[in-house]
Amino acid sequence: MDTESWKFLRSVCLLSFLIGSCFVYQSLRVVVAQDEGTEPAVTLQVNASNGAGRLIPETLFGIFFEEINHAGAGGLWAELVSNRGFEAGGQNTPSNIWPWSIVGDQSSVYVATDRSSCFERNKIALRMDVLCGNKGCPPGGVGVYNPGYWGMNIEEGKKYKVALYVRSTGDIDLSVSLASSNGSLTLASEKIIASASDVSNWTKKEVVLEAKGTDHGARLQLTTTKKGSIWIDQVSAMPVDTYKGHGFRNDLYQMMSDIKPRFIRFPGGCFVEGEWLSNAFRWKETVGPWEERPGHFGDVWKYWTDDGLGHFEFFQLAEDIGAAPIWVFNNGISHNDEVETATIMPFVQEALDGIEFARGDANSTWGSVRAAMGRKEPFELKYVAIGNEDCGKTYYRGNYIVFYDAIKKAYPDIKIISNCDGSSRPLDHPAEYYDFHIYTSASKLFSMYHQFDRTSRKGPKAFVSEYAVTGKDAGKGSLLAALAEAAFLIGLEKNSDIVEMASYAPLFVNTNDRRWNPDAIVFNSSHLYGTPSYWVQRFFAESSGSTLLTSTLKGNSSSLVASAITWKNNEQDYIRIKAVNFGATSVNMKVLVTGLDPNVMKVSGSKKTVLTSTNVMDENSFTQPEKVAPHESLLEMAEEDLTVILPPHSFSSFDLLKESAKIRMTVSDSSSTL
Repeated sequence: MDTESWKFLRSVCLLSFLIGSCFVYQSLRVVVAQDEGTEPAVTLQVNASNGAGRLIPETLFGIFFEEINHAGAGGLWAELVSNRGFEAGGQNTPSNIWPWSIVGDQSSVYVATDRSSCFERNKIALRMDVLCGNKGCPPGGVGVYNPGYWGMNIEEGKKYKVALYVRSTGDIDLSVSLASSNGSLTLASEKIIASASDVSNWTKKEVVLEAKGTDHGARLQLTTTKKGSIWIDQVSAMPVDTYKGHGFRNDLYQMMSDIKPRFIRFPGGCFVEGEWLSNAFRWKETVGPWEERPGHFGDVWKYWTDDGLGHFEFFQLAEDIGAAPIWVFNNGISHNDEVETATIMPFVQEALDGIEFARGDANSTWGSVRAAMGRKEPFELKYVAIGNEDCGKTYYRGNYIVFYDAIKKAYPDIKIISNCDGSSRPLDHPAEYYDFHIYTSASKLFSMYHQFDRTSRKGPKAFVSEYAVTGKDAGKGSLLAALAEAAFLIGLEKNSDIVEMASYAPLFVNTNDRRWNPDAIVFNSSHLYGTPSYWVQRFFAESSGSTLLTSTLKGNSSSLVASAITWKNNEQDYIRIKAVNFGATSVNMKVLVTGLDPNVMKVSGSKKTVLTSTNVMDENSFTQPEKVAPHESLLEMAEEDLTVILPPHSFSSFDLLKESAKIRMTVSDSSSTL
């Protein structure tokens, strides 16, 4: 090859190398730019000027407790015995005593109900005829057992108080035991021994059992080897350790408390109405000593409640959790029958009495009942709701006016909530609030971010007391449902000049009796977890009473929703940015905060909290309780820029700490969670 040809070939190779290198460099540069988010797809503009924000109501986010899914009976209320007074089978005898069952066989023990109880409001008691004697009975004796609500959670070293009423025609030697699920292992046991003269009349007996082992599916047993007849009634077994000794299951209470609810709406819901008025929740049947409460069958959700969690306990719960109580009472209307307005006054008086029970002086008629229960000081009660989802019923408006006038006359400061929706047209009756319920698909609820944008700011405020994604989008609690709910809540936050309260529904579900899907907190006798919808509510824990900042998204933001608030913690001011990416691709979002001196604005790091997962239909479970849960991590960025990456199908928040007129992102351990 001659010299000229060699030079030419060398030039061609060099040129090819340079072209290839340039192509590789350009490709790498594009990838890096995309990864680093150097070209933000959207910009969130936030005005942080002094005085530019609007205060969010102190009551904006709370909780709604309904007796559904065994939320209370077999749930938050820590009573371990189910059907403790044998009333669930009805007032006719003999009756079904389920879930009670016998220890032994029919040749050794015979049980039946009769109407011999000493309690006038619940006359049913259990008679137990022991047919075997000391030598003929099995070694452990014969009797009855109660498995509680799908098994009692008995833990080694913990104490349990058992109380019961007994009567007999002879001496008694009764073993009170906590045993394993099949009765083969005794976890704790004490004896009740009494002479015939001591128990010839109904007598209350109490023992404290300390567990020597653990069984999450245990049962309570009452057994004897002594021949004769024993009557038993009003059997209770409670953990000694409940929240403040008030009867609330500690772990469920803590999960609820961590939401930091500003109000609690109770006790329903449809539970208040009943399928028929004869089975509606009647507050007067739920106060006084627990032994005297008759209990009732909730015919909407199809199970019996002993009503240990009653009117008094709901107000105590509200006070313990630091939330304003919102009492929902029956207005003479059920799902299937109604009281005419002309004869509604007895129901009105029942509501007035219920308010007096909470707020009345200890010397008043119903305040004295509260005082006798150990509470002389009145409870706080500023909100009541007249009925639940009854607006379309024949007599609702007529009944409502009678209730409204009577309550305002006696308690002019109480704020009254109507069942009728006033978001699209004005109400035709007086109210301080109107109720708004929405259960729908994920895409629909996401689009309802703007639901209250055009609602009139005149007249009563909105109370979104029930919202959730339901149906196939929700499953038993999916990420997809939670993201749509997060967007909806951001919309409520931005419209909090008209929306003053909002709560998810339902709050609890015992996994053994799902009457509704999805729910916020799932539990059984011993374990629990929060669904993604629960974790979304935790993102809004600081919103109530904070300041909403004006914020605007610029760019292609059809799948994005974002907001900004300022709030205080330990005398320090924070800005929190929240953003939902409802789309299937990552989005780079630049945050521009105006109204602060740019010369002193510094970004020294950041804390981000992100709720997401690999699949939008992912759910949590007992085996993977935090498969979909928020995670905090550090996000490094340039000092002069605040650009964040919003993962696909995610809900993110970013906390900025304001110090002496400058901003920096708070730094946190990347291994921590919300």
